[in-house]
Amino acid sequence: MRQVQVNLPGREYTILIGSGLARLPGAKAWNALVAGRRCLLVADSHVEKLYGPAFQEILAAAGAAAVTTAVFPAGEESKTLATFGELCREAARAGLDRKGLAVAVGGGVTGDLTGFLAASWMRGIDFIQVPTTLLAMVDSSVGGKTGVDLPEGKNLVGAFHQPRLVWCELDTLKTLPDREWRCGLAEIVKYGVILDAPLFARLEGHTLATLQAEPETVAEIVARCCEIKAQIVLADERETTGLRAVLNYGHTFGHALETCSGYGRFNHGEAVAIGMGMAADLAAVLGRCPAELPARQDALLRQLGLPVCAETTAEVTPETILELMFRDKKTAGGKLRLILPREIGTVEIMSVEDRGALLRAIGGRTHGNTGESRGADRP
Repeated sequence: MRQVQVNLPGREYTILIGSGLARLPGAKAWNALVAGRRCLLVADSHVEKLYGPAFQEILAAAGAAAVTTAVFPAGEESKTLATFGELCREAARAGLDRKGLAVAVGGGVTGDLTGFLAASWMRGIDFIQVPTTLLAMVDSSVGGKTGVDLPEGKNLVGAFHQPRLVWCELDTLKTLPDREWRCGLAEIVKYGVILDAPLFARLEGHTLATLQAEPETVAEIVARCCEIKAQIVLADERETTGLRAVLNYGHTFGHALETCSGYGRFNHGEAVAIGMGMAADLAAVLGRCPAELPARQDALLRQLGLPVCAETTAEVTPETILELMFRDKKTAGGKLRLILPREIGTVEIMSVEDRGALLRAIGGRTHGNTGESRGADRP
């Protein structure tokens, strides 16, 4: 078992990473938080079938006063105010009081919804993250960002609310579909680009299949990503200094792509992979990174089975993506604040006003052939 501490003053918590955690000493942390409390276990319709009964038993064995399970339809399409409202009603029916505990078992959608519920229910109750996807383990379960999507944009409604514990049970990855593995790998590539060149280089020696065959390597990578995110969250929990913004590399582009395609065509990791391509192309167009960097990033993303381009449709156009980007939370004073790579392992935050350069970078990744990137025109 590996442990990563998030030492926020007054809101400290531990990230536990390993297999069979319920049987290991780390279970004491779980038991201490659960004993004597009414628990609302939240899972989507897919995860509940796989792990709902097991975690109900774990909660009961840990001394929960009562366990109620709330289930919602799987998919990003459920990350809405309507689903949030229904979860609040489930909390009411479960009799959750201010000492109640919400437990998110699932991927990023489940964690974001449950965290927002916990932040809002009776003005704030404790919650535990039990991420069951690679993406949630390395990214969304850590750091306290919670919320829901609107038709007008992704994650526009939400709150900061830190979990009391993050329980990364690596055994759940055994049932994770390959597409969801790749979704998590996109976020891991992001960590390599923004802050950890050795991690990026290590990934270049792997494919999805080789990583799946090396659980110890996966455990090390998950722990490293959690360490990086914990360090950033400690330095800038609420994105007041700008440091935490580096975690959004590829996300402003990617969120706009998800929104204009209706949250169903691309999963989050696929959209972020394409968004990282757009960001790298823009950096190259502006002369902010070596000309070969976008190609190196593309090569790794393709090697891991991720897309680097999106096919243009009536809804997915460079102009639509750019318009949606201006609704992003990172926009300030009508200017886009974007994370652009300088080299592998180093990024910068830039306000970009050059609409032509933006459309060139986006247009180079939105065309008829989704398999190959032509990239934006180089200067």
